[in-house]
Amino acid sequence: MDISGLSMSMPADRINTGLEMVLLSKVLDTAEETGEALEEMMSSVPAVPGLGENIDLRV
Repeated sequence: MDISGLSMSMPADRINTGLEMVLLSKVLDTAEETGEALEEMMSSVPAVPGLGENIDLRV
């Protein structure tokens, strides 16, 4: 068992886990902001009465 190698790898694992958590947090924040912007955009578009009631199908 290599104690010096083990002691060197443990902090690197902790650093990687910390960076992964920060990156995941940033991705979640971005996804939330994008969803809110999409919801706001969709609610600002006026509804068109009758749109989508008729579909022309040609075979």
